[in-house]
Amino acid sequence: MKKVSNVIFSFYLLVGCSVSKVQQNKKLEESIHSVVENKSKSEIDLLSLAKFTWDKAFVFPPYTTQESINKQLEVYFKDPSKINMRDDLYLLVFLNEGKVVQYAEISRQQSDFSIEEKKYLTPTSASIKIVRN
Repeated sequence: MKKVSNVIFSFYLLVGCSVSKVQQNKKLEESIHSVVENKSKSEIDLLSLAKFTWDKAFVFPPYTTQESINKQLEVYFKDPSKINMRDDLYLLVFLNEGKVVQYAEISRQQSDFSIEEKKYLTPTSASIKIVRN
């Protein structure tokens, strides 16, 4: 029994350590906020704003559950924003080579955001549509 609890503890320790390395990108949040604030803009171009290495970006709308986030990412990521209980933001999660590398909280600012029918964005297809309310 002691071996099992040590294995479980080690697993949670590793998961906790890997999650804590994921950074919230405040600079990206500010850049996105500026784009949305500009009423003449209809898209957010992540390729020009995200100044780090990534190969997939997922956009999660308000009230997305933790289970749904992990299923779509295909990797464990503890949502620090608690988006499952919020309607004031979208969660943007970036992966590189199957690992979460950064995330950003996008304030709605009387807007919604869409990547249309895509599951996720890539550097070659990195536009988020701004749907103004």
